[in-house]
Amino acid sequence: MSQNDPNRGRRGNDGPPDLDEVFRNLNQKLARLLGAKNPQGPNNGNAGPSSQRPPFRGGAAVVVGVLAALWLASGFYVVDAREEGVVLRMGSFNRVTEPGLQWHAPYPFEKVEIVNLTELRSVEVGYRNSAKNRVPEESLMLTADQNIIDVQLSVQYDIKDARAFLFNNAAKDRDAKDIVKQATETAIREVVGRNKVDFVLNEGRAQIAADARKVIQDVVDRYALGIRIAKVNINDVQPPEQVLAAFDDAVKAGQDKDKLLNEGMAYANEVVPKAQGMAARLQQESEAYQQQVVSRAQGDAARFKQVLSEYNKAPKVMRDRMYLDMMQQIMNNTTKVLVDQKGSNNLLYLPLDKLVQMSNPTAAPAAQAPAATTPPAGQPAPAAAPQAGKSGREAARGRDFFGVER
Repeated sequence: MSQNDPNRGRRGNDGPPDLDEVFRNLNQKLARLLGAKNPQGPNNGNAGPSSQRPPFRGGAAVVVGVLAALWLASGFYVVDAREEGVVLRMGSFNRVTEPGLQWHAPYPFEKVEIVNLTELRSVEVGYRNSAKNRVPEESLMLTADQNIIDVQLSVQYDIKDARAFLFNNAAKDRDAKDIVKQATETAIREVVGRNKVDFVLNEGRAQIAADARKVIQDVVDRYALGIRIAKVNINDVQPPEQVLAAFDDAVKAGQDKDKLLNEGMAYANEVVPKAQGMAARLQQESEAYQQQVVSRAQGDAARFKQVLSEYNKAPKVMRDRMYLDMMQQIMNNTTKVLVDQKGSNNLLYLPLDKLVQMSNPTAAPAAQAPAATTPPAGQPAPAAAPQAGKSGREAARGRDFFGVER
């Protein structure tokens, strides 16, 4: 059977081809394609004319060129505007690439890590996914006044330095989350431990969140993690469930206290101005009365000095004048007079109102007028008006008739 017989290698006319012969032929073709020598050797008796042909070297060069082009093309990569590329050469940092189409030496010489700088990552402390899924070993902490409180919070952060983020936390976001979580637990316990429970429960949430963010940022900066803390959210702050009822009672008592204080302040703001106004009015009235009395006393003293100077000039005339003026003032305010005569035990009763009414009926209403009331303190007595129907001479004659001593 010849070497080129198509039935060569079969076991009879109907058997399958010999696999060893097929593989041998395939190896020979690949060797000729790659330019290798004849594997049968120069003394092989089965070598035909085809074994003397030169090897085909052009196909190998093409294949090598294509493979080299594909290898070089694998070094192209694209960096998005929100990302940074960190190129590693033989496993160590080489450079940071900006957004756009970039190229690096293909594997195994260089490798690129793409880091998203604007993506917000979140870490939960004290709970997992929901407020009901509490983690007591993370959320329970102690305040400055020795009270236990349950705090749940979350921290949002992004990356500000891609190189530090990759090389200072094992280049794994999972490790970065663990570090941020531990820093958050440390910071929130420190901040809560500096404040009292009332401040933490009520008005101090915003302040505590701001202080915690500052402490966390200081910690991650100390470790050079390349992370920026964007926000700290205090999701829930409450006492432990075992003492929640007692805390509610204390909060209600504090609210009642504030309510009573506000009511007291409102009442004080209403009463105190009134009392101050009344005190100011009484003080002004007393000052006015003082000025009135002092002025009247000064006027009386000045008038007395004037009378004294006139009295020194004519004592008898001034005595008579003063006596007549006083009697006129007294008689004008009196309706009944009792006259005592010298050397006699009899009293003369003179009903002036009746006498005036009998002598002059038209003047009866004036005679029946009630006596003038005594002027209030500090007010001058009203001037005595002459009686109706009588002249000065009749009044003097009447006084002579009554025998009043002048």
